[in-house]
Amino acid sequence: MRKNKILVTGGTGYIGSHTAVELMEEGFDVVIADNLYNSEAVVIDRIASITGKKPALSVFDLCDREKLDAFLDEHGDISGIIHFAAYKAVGESVHKPLEYYRNNLVSLMNLLDAMKKRGIPHFVFSSSCTVYGQPDKLPVSEDAPVKPAMSPYGNTKQIGEEIIRDTMSVGEGINAISLRYFNPIGAHPSALIGELPRGVPENLVPFITQTAYGLRKELKVFGNDYNTPDGSCIRDYLHVVDLAKAHVTAVKRLLEGKNKTSYEVFNLGTGKGVSVLEAIRSFERVSGISLNYRITDRREGDIEQIWADPSYANKELGWRTVSTLDEAMLTAWEWEKYIRKQ
Repeated sequence: MRKNKILVTGGTGYIGSHTAVELMEEGFDVVIADNLYNSEAVVIDRIASITGKKPALSVFDLCDREKLDAFLDEHGDISGIIHFAAYKAVGESVHKPLEYYRNNLVSLMNLLDAMKKRGIPHFVFSSSCTVYGQPDKLPVSEDAPVKPAMSPYGNTKQIGEEIIRDTMSVGEGINAISLRYFNPIGAHPSALIGELPRGVPENLVPFITQTAYGLRKELKVFGNDYNTPDGSCIRDYLHVVDLAKAHVTAVKRLLEGKNKTSYEVFNLGTGKGVSVLEAIRSFERVSGISLNYRITDRREGDIEQIWADPSYANKELGWRTVSTLDEAMLTAWEWEKYIRKQ
């Protein structure tokens, strides 16, 4: 039986690169399409160092339909697509809404249309727990209502899911799964790939590691007066390798025809809420470094607390997180030290 070829869009990015590694470790043939807007081509060499094989990389923008068509014509035997490629900075999206809507939605529609025309049957979408807003009930299950988005970025994930759902409902011969992530952190245990934001980090853990390394003067904790045990915001932090493995599981579910409907949605998280201050203490514990952090005012748009009910994914996908918060923090720190020495 020939290997299944999977296209990973945005495959040189943070989650995409880890997923490419896990796919290759499971015997899949991986091709990557990326415009390198927020990543670097050298990641391909690092993936090769981990897996022993270099995935094919094509550098182009998915919003360019002619280039997408030419790429898919070249790779005529693609079995499925995992779609990560998107602009993803929440704050930036508030200031550049049209850029976010154009990039994130046109690329998605181009992909789905091209899949339909070529008979590519399987699609996994990188979604987000941002679709839930501040939930009425915790933990959050897939049945929780989708709330009005708090940013254009979050709205592109909501609209993206609606586009996929509506496309699947008319029987175009495509089956799809949307994976709603909570908060991915950490890096591959090899320390060869990890999260490398450009400019000032939007996410907590890169800011923690950059502060520990001395690249940032201090870490700001936005608010300690929330209705939580220690007053800081609560999130569900899951190791990026655990998250990457869920994409492999989702692809296999589609390839094996085990999906129950043409469109399914799963929450991916640990099921445990961790506060910002708890996350800081975890990093300090594994690194032996005392972080310079300061409590400041709340940040506009921050949700007070959210964590997943992952039981549906546990049951249906047979997937669950295995890494601890401390393990994730340690890999994030090892990655930070590695990348600064390059």
